[in-house]
Amino acid sequence: MKLQLPSQKTKIICTIGPASRPEAILSAMMRGGMTIARINLSHGTPEEHRQTIASIRAAAERLGRRCPILADLPGPKMRIGRLETEPLILAKGTEVTLTTRDVPGTPALIPVTYRRLPESVEPGSVIYLNDGFIALEVTEVLRDEVRCRVTTEGPLLSGKGLNLPGAKIFEDTVTEKDLELMDFALGEGIAVFGLSFVERADDILRARTFARGKGKKIHIVAKIERAAAVENIDEILEVADAIMIARGDLGVEIPIEEVPVVQKQLIRKANLACRPVITATQMLESMIDSTRPTRAEATDVANAILDGTDVVMMSEETAIGRYPVEAVEVMVRIAVALEHQRHTIRSSVFLQEQLKGELINRQITVPDTVSLNVAEAVRALGCPFVLTATSGGMTARRVSRLRPDGWILACNNNERVCDFLRFSYGVFPLLMDTGTREWYRRLISLLKNSRLIRRGDRVILTEGKFAGTTGGTDSLGIITIS
Repeated sequence: MKLQLPSQKTKIICTIGPASRPEAILSAMMRGGMTIARINLSHGTPEEHRQTIASIRAAAERLGRRCPILADLPGPKMRIGRLETEPLILAKGTEVTLTTRDVPGTPALIPVTYRRLPESVEPGSVIYLNDGFIALEVTEVLRDEVRCRVTTEGPLLSGKGLNLPGAKIFEDTVTEKDLELMDFALGEGIAVFGLSFVERADDILRARTFARGKGKKIHIVAKIERAAAVENIDEILEVADAIMIARGDLGVEIPIEEVPVVQKQLIRKANLACRPVITATQMLESMIDSTRPTRAEATDVANAILDGTDVVMMSEETAIGRYPVEAVEVMVRIAVALEHQRHTIRSSVFLQEQLKGELINRQITVPDTVSLNVAEAVRALGCPFVLTATSGGMTARRVSRLRPDGWILACNNNERVCDFLRFSYGVFPLLMDTGTREWYRRLISLLKNSRLIRRGDRVILTEGKFAGTTGGTDSLGIITIS
């Protein structure tokens, strides 16, 4: 057996759709650098999702690798109903009525799926359609209709989203449909779920309790796409396993000019809380129809990585785009170029030093102290690998957030834990029994046989040598390879 590491330490999520569902395309995307596959449960039938899941697993098995699946739940997504003709062009200054009745949509009367729309808005309220590309101003509210004037024109398709920034939404974040879909996905062996439109910690706890009632342990990615989630981010980070900065809806819920700052703040908070963070939406959008991204898109991806994101995600680029494999390869090239230069970029060095300072200035724990010393040892000695035995993955994530140049090889005998470690920057999980101290000797032999280390190299070893409790990493060793 030989160990083959990816080209990039940044993890890449690809949304799987019609363009990427064939097993040959999935295999090419995995070889190109896809780390995690995302299935969007908002679209398609359970049978279609079942086939997609089977194809992802078959492709991964054929390549001899693991590819975790993130199942994204729809949440209380408010959408446009079925339109008679598409696209429907809404011209500026025209009058249009939104109705909660199930009728075919026309230029004058557009159905919406949110039944309590009239209760959420009032004259003067702003309604956004299609991720904010169309804006309406409410002029009159009736029992089952809302009359509006188009203030920003554009084309509209069936099923596009509807946003009500600042309005009270009369729907649970975790809907009954979400629980039905979660039940289906649990039955398919899925263990990582994206929770849409999270507003508070209780939303996450409800989903986790449901899974626990089914006898399952899951990891929950809280999607930050509402202003309330930004306000409540500290309590969300306490209970979520990871967060996703879903910039599409977030960019409608808060002023667009605030999105870059909020993105940086959320990444920072997630790093401090030791939670993986995913940056998503429109990262390489031009590659839906082009073999090359724009310069702005390449810079956007690089800046997200520079700020400390663990994962970058593609949606339509790989789900319906013409060049899903090429999009993955471009994302990898951007990540590799940035990672190789990270230590020379002043802003990156400053951010990491600031993160270390914040850890030191708060009530620091023994594992935090070990992780700080690991990062410093890697930098000072040029160690290519950190070897860590981890029960739940926290030790690896503590080291990961400090962005050492070396790879973090995290060993655990639980497949669910190993799969979730693939969401953390620079972490390569290995399914291995760490019950005896022979584990790291076996790992060093594997590295030697794979020609990844040679005589005279140094590697860092962390483990819970003295604490005798789960999560009790308390020691650091430096091993010189003989």
